[in-house]
Amino acid sequence: MVELNEHDENASRTTETTLYNAPLHSVENNSDKWKNYRNQQDYDGAQQPQPVQKPAPVTWMSLPHKGQLALLGLCRVFDFLQISSLQAYMFFQLKSFNESLTDSEISTQAGILQGAFTAAQFATAVAWGQVADAQWGGRKFVLLVGLLGTAISCLGVAFSASFGQAVFWRFFGGAINGTVGIIRTMISENVKEKKYHSRAFLILPIGFNIAALFGPVMGGWLSNPVETYPNIFGGPSAARWLVKYPYSLPMVANFFFMVFCATLVAVGLEERALGSTNVPSSGQQYTSIPIHNPDDEEGPLLNQQEDEEDANLEESPVPEKSLQVLPFRGIWTKNVLCTLCAQAFFDFQMGAFNNLWLLFLSTPRYESNDPSSPERHLPFIFTGGLGMSPQTVGLATSILGVIGMILQFTIYPKIQGRLGTAKSYQYFLIMFPAAYALAPYISLISSSYASQAQDNGFWVWVFIIVTLFLQVTARTFTLPASIILLNNCCPHPSVLGTVHGIGQATSSAFRTVGPVVSGWWYGYGLDIGVIGFSWWFVALVSVLGAVAAIFVYEGSGHEIFLPGEEDVELEQH
Repeated sequence: MVELNEHDENASRTTETTLYNAPLHSVENNSDKWKNYRNQQDYDGAQQPQPVQKPAPVTWMSLPHKGQLALLGLCRVFDFLQISSLQAYMFFQLKSFNESLTDSEISTQAGILQGAFTAAQFATAVAWGQVADAQWGGRKFVLLVGLLGTAISCLGVAFSASFGQAVFWRFFGGAINGTVGIIRTMISENVKEKKYHSRAFLILPIGFNIAALFGPVMGGWLSNPVETYPNIFGGPSAARWLVKYPYSLPMVANFFFMVFCATLVAVGLEERALGSTNVPSSGQQYTSIPIHNPDDEEGPLLNQQEDEEDANLEESPVPEKSLQVLPFRGIWTKNVLCTLCAQAFFDFQMGAFNNLWLLFLSTPRYESNDPSSPERHLPFIFTGGLGMSPQTVGLATSILGVIGMILQFTIYPKIQGRLGTAKSYQYFLIMFPAAYALAPYISLISSSYASQAQDNGFWVWVFIIVTLFLQVTARTFTLPASIILLNNCCPHPSVLGTVHGIGQATSSAFRTVGPVVSGWWYGYGLDIGVIGFSWWFVALVSVLGAVAAIFVYEGSGHEIFLPGEEDVELEQH
């Protein structure tokens, strides 16, 4: 039994992990044999043994279980599509419930409506994670329930006639939706080798960006179709339900998308959890780091018979006692707590931005000729939004997806490979405050077009793209990293689903608080004539998140060994 210390280069921290790879005497003997061999080679003047060939670079085609990963990525696309499509027209749907509401009141309602979904996810995420880890439940079961339940909630939101009804159905959809944590868990179980993680976990942000690209456009184009496309949906033949519920069509489309995705999952997705019939060989369940043995290199000391014996030993089944479960109280290691703390700040500002951005785009522009408009005192006291229509809001929001897709397939793989997971996370978090500090100043450019009775012009779109480039670049590097760090901070494989459930609960809680608090900040800023009030507070929160990330490091995914597992490790090696 050999005890090693695993050093994390990204955070310059050391995690003590007990690894059982080979008897101590065998390592010592191998070392002596290697020294004798090197001395003999030096004496004879012969060529030194060739170094071990570097492994081939990881590509998309080299990923294992590509079909399963593609299906999980599709689940993420449709799951977020119903959220991103709502953002394009939510301000206007809330306005249709009560035309007398002010913009600040609509801002508060928008935060509550967005927060209802994530609040319910927070309340049920850990429970869904435990169901996913249970023998009677499973990952596939939780994913199917989440997809079908969310589909039903989409119909409820589509045909809501009041703010209260819409909040109820969003809360119902969030309560039954445990998909994000389950998708993360299943990706981890399909891709066990860490060298593939940077690619495999990128599937989730790619799905996010695809939905962020098409969702707002779909929501904007399909909202209020009777008035937007009178030649197609209007006239005497107009469907009554489209007249009564003008913003229902996008959510009806989402209902069919979710049902279609659930059908694919039921037919094609494999269960790979511990104890299921489709689990890979038990020897692959736990990740261990083998001690480097010089005898494994090419040279006269290569012993083929020993290698075959080692291979047979590695393939031998692991005794059933290795499938132990870490108690719930054992989950809360220092690394888990630090990772969750950093994730809390991250998800707060992500939820706040999504809410603020759609409100900012929809808020009427500042009218300098209106006597009721508050006075300006630059550089901080000014107000007004961009005054966009639902269709234009959808276009402006979809830019998030366009930039994200370009970055993920161009600069992300190289920079992430050079910096590593933890440093990518820590460095790029710094870009969020810059984006949020800049955003409100776009209204100053937009208001100049309002005074000329024109639509938003060229320079407004230039600054929109610059602001979104900063935000999306930061998100492109930090979102996959946050998923990988959460996955690898898990102290034991038996609680992986539970850890992801806790992570989703944390994410949901702060993505609930983010929109609600930022919506209140935004409404208060409109009342006092300072549109940047909410933006600059969110920038401050993102600064705190960057500070918290300093204490995060990438774990091994198996830092705690339960009694009896050391015997399993010895048998494997």
